[in-house]
Amino acid sequence: MAIKISGAPCCWGVDDPKNPYLPDWKNVLKEAHLAGFKGIELGPYGYIPMEIDTVKDELSKNDLTVIAGTIFDDLVSEENLPNLLKQVDDICELITQLPQDELEANQKFPTPYLVIIDWGHDERDFNAGHPDKAPRLSDTEWLKMMSHIKAIANRAAEKYNVRPVIHPHAGGYIEFSDEILKLVEDIPYEVAGLCLDTGHLVYSKMDPIKWIRKLYGKIDYLHFKDIDARVYEEVMNKKIRFFEACADQVMCPIGKGIIDYPQIYKLLTEELKYDGFITIEQERDPRNADGSLEDVKNSVSYLESVGFNKASKTSEIK
Repeated sequence: MAIKISGAPCCWGVDDPKNPYLPDWKNVLKEAHLAGFKGIELGPYGYIPMEIDTVKDELSKNDLTVIAGTIFDDLVSEENLPNLLKQVDDICELITQLPQDELEANQKFPTPYLVIIDWGHDERDFNAGHPDKAPRLSDTEWLKMMSHIKAIANRAAEKYNVRPVIHPHAGGYIEFSDEILKLVEDIPYEVAGLCLDTGHLVYSKMDPIKWIRKLYGKIDYLHFKDIDARVYEEVMNKKIRFFEACADQVMCPIGKGIIDYPQIYKLLTEELKYDGFITIEQERDPRNADGSLEDVKNSVSYLESVGFNKASKTSEIK
């Protein structure tokens, strides 16, 4: 059994590819290697170039495999569906030709995954973490979003043999417990799995141990982060966007916050027998990316002290 630690560009503040302060993607890959990662997500569409040979060379240079590509966009609006499907094509054509990791014994699906996240709605962004205040989609809008997710998932799976995983995310229309339960009713596991994120669960008033256990039959992949209790209390008392809270450092190195990772390790290894990747994320302002390497190293060291292992060596391209 192996649980392997990987990383994501959001640890360097990469969430909006249009942000003028983003660090150079090659430097992110270099620091991911220095942090000890053997695998990395590619971040939001538009950050890492869709240039197969260039990206393959940089990954190989830094001894990294690709763990996932991400659609981080409006999944609700019908007029956005052609754009979403183009992203599926672009991302999957890239990630399926990059260095990939070996499949572990109990790992449900091989990497790379396509992580699907709803984003881009002000009325939800300002109510991230507030299940009692955040507006919900109408039944019609919800079903429309479900049909868009199915279209994305089917395209990834059928055309590219890439496993789609849906990521509930603070500030989107799939965030809170009622929405996650509706999601797993409406999207069969055969169509798409889940990528649960410990930090987003806590941010949105859910216990990650309870929800990982409850939904484990639907989970293919996990994200790990940690939350600073003092900052969290402060941002919950402000009218603030999710990534503004991240700029205020609500996310902290793993082991410095309120999430009980020794118990999560016990749950995953002793009870659930989880195999595969967990990806460290610590969203931040990219203008503070100079501190990313130290923070990520601290997170890796802490997880290793708990019992988690670094990712295995790069395998041959499948």
